[in-house]
Amino acid sequence: MKIGVPRETKAGETRVALIPGHVKTLTAKGFDVSVQEGAGESASFADEGYANAGATLVPSAAEVYRVSDIILKVQPPAAAPEDERTGLKRGSMYVGFLSLFQDRSILDAFKAHSITAFAMEFVPRITRAQSMDALSSMATIAGYKAVLLAADRLPKIFPLMMTAAGTIPPSTVLVLGAGVAGLQAIATAKRLGAKVEAFDPRPAVKEQVMSLGAQFIEMELDENVETAGGYAKMPSDEFLRKEQEAIGARLGKTDVVITTAQIFGKPSPVLITERMVSQLKPGSVIVDIAAEQGGNCELTRPGEEVRHGDVTVIGAVNLPATIPVHASQMYSKNITNLLLHLLAARDHALDFQDEITRGACITHRGELVNEYLRTSLSSGGA
Repeated sequence: MKIGVPRETKAGETRVALIPGHVKTLTAKGFDVSVQEGAGESASFADEGYANAGATLVPSAAEVYRVSDIILKVQPPAAAPEDERTGLKRGSMYVGFLSLFQDRSILDAFKAHSITAFAMEFVPRITRAQSMDALSSMATIAGYKAVLLAADRLPKIFPLMMTAAGTIPPSTVLVLGAGVAGLQAIATAKRLGAKVEAFDPRPAVKEQVMSLGAQFIEMELDENVETAGGYAKMPSDEFLRKEQEAIGARLGKTDVVITTAQIFGKPSPVLITERMVSQLKPGSVIVDIAAEQGGNCELTRPGEEVRHGDVTVIGAVNLPATIPVHASQMYSKNITNLLLHLLAARDHALDFQDEITRGACITHRGELVNEYLRTSLSSGGA
């Protein structure tokens, strides 16, 4: 089977779906790999590295699509400026992020070309699939980079310092959400010397938060806000109001807020209202990792930096692309592991009895086969 890796075309996207080291992994398994010239340049992976790893370099994305049975990408195939969707080889396989809750039109193209599509964001969050969990990998990068952005914008230093001019107290960082991104944000802020507090409505994460040296902010719980699959679910209006009260009580002493709360397939919950932003100290910074899903702050604008009085609100978008070397390395490992799992059979036949294969597959033989999406679309949700 022939695997193809085109260059990413979305503005600002610097990652590549497959790095040379994993080309070797796939060619050792008998796959042929074609890579578009320059596909890895933005992530510091040169064409020479791919050629030395056994890949065939091809001059255009169109050629990659034409010769490939399997396409590996980071971003969904774009409709413009170049229409990548119509270039897909009929009956081929596609693996990558699909962002179907933001743009469902891609489903029509996949069905029309009978594409077997697998979405990285739909890989089940189970123990067997941890090595394929690109969402967690990219969240790790995002949590780390969010703190660096905040430190750069904050007109203070993070750590406690004893100087000849006196003692400088540490900055206080509040992290909202203790998932993968939140925990990495906590760890990074602590390494930089900040005093860190964290809020999450799931009491089960308290131990993880405290193990990283942060203070866990608790609230009275009367509602389960986690699905059986480990994702957060949308809280009720009353529960959200209580969350806002618990968070608001800390804002007056906070210098930086990192917001990470996202709900799979839904808009992000608003945890910080405009009125709450006014409670922050002058010079404070909010970095909203959930910006692409609407944001956790009412003032967030995706991809923009907003000033509200003396507070800066950063609508962080695609932070992994700002650290493309390691983001590509992690993503490439995830997608390689998933592909080898999907095609583990001697004849490369897909096993739809397998939970990972079934859960990650979106379309197959011209039909939408993902149960979550079918239910969501039929009910008008997402």
